[in-house]
Amino acid sequence: MLAQAQLNQIVKQTVAYSYMVSQPFSVYVDAYPVFQNYWLMNQEEHVFVYGQHSTTIRIIQQKLNNLHYYDETIDGEFGLLTEYALKKFQREHFIEIDGTINTETIQAIMDAEYRFYLSELKSFDRSFQFGEKNEEVEKLQKALFYFGFYQANIDQIYGPITEAALLEAKEAFSLPMTVEITEAFVETIQAETVPEIVEPKQKTDNTSKQEVKQIKKIPQDSNQIIESAKALQGIPYLWGGTSTSGFDCSGFLQYVFSENSITIPRTVADIWNQSSHVDQASLGDIVFFETYKKGPSHAGIYLGNDQFIHASASNGVTISNLTESYWQQRYLGSRRISN
Repeated sequence: MLAQAQLNQIVKQTVAYSYMVSQPFSVYVDAYPVFQNYWLMNQEEHVFVYGQHSTTIRIIQQKLNNLHYYDETIDGEFGLLTEYALKKFQREHFIEIDGTINTETIQAIMDAEYRFYLSELKSFDRSFQFGEKNEEVEKLQKALFYFGFYQANIDQIYGPITEAALLEAKEAFSLPMTVEITEAFVETIQAETVPEIVEPKQKTDNTSKQEVKQIKKIPQDSNQIIESAKALQGIPYLWGGTSTSGFDCSGFLQYVFSENSITIPRTVADIWNQSSHVDQASLGDIVFFETYKKGPSHAGIYLGNDQFIHASASNGVTISNLTESYWQQRYLGSRRISN
């Protein structure tokens, strides 16, 4: 998630900064997502009740709309449809499903929105032509708007305003003033707008972060796989993460098995397809779940006694229980990695 210092930095880099300092706080908070984040991070604990109106509720509705969870009127009122959208988001991001606007949920929403717009930029592998009008241009405009560089209407047209916003972004990050959307451009935005990953929480076995990085490859053995996995507890979740700086669920699995000289695919679906079905999970097997889309989309390593270890979007590498209602309802089965 964006840290306060990093958020201040990107706000000052945007072309919208002059707008921010010239307007009352209540006016500019609706202008750009980056300012909305600034607002949210400067509020006290967020707990709201039915029928309540607030700027925070309106911002959450807007963000859930951007992420395609909420498609109703953005009115700032906490009602049934807002609660439904929150529950859907919480369910798909491994947060307690209570439909409340709390600090954990708000932080997860801001993080998801950031990752969404970064992925939109990563999806481009070409430059745009003047006069071009399509949904890809709209995606570019919305991403530049999110990062605070595009100030006009979202019209799907690549013209002088859109190109000027792209060049403003490159200038802000001291990149060559070209109109191409390059990998270096996206990587620079990511590096400049995301803080360094915080140190992992204290691990139950007192294994330090440096020790985790130095785990040596060992022969295949379920106990050794479990030991390797448990040594990573507390490392934060990072979308697309495959290292001890942060993991997503499949990146965590790939790392653990790699440390034990076993190569597995990168995605949950491919791991499912290239592993063998077992009727009952044993130590070191992989348990699969259907979460945000049909089919296997989340997985972890079985530890025995209905417990499994996985990279959770809300808690990082953590241990959960298959008997918990959330996991029980989404459990698809267990499979085994073979040499």
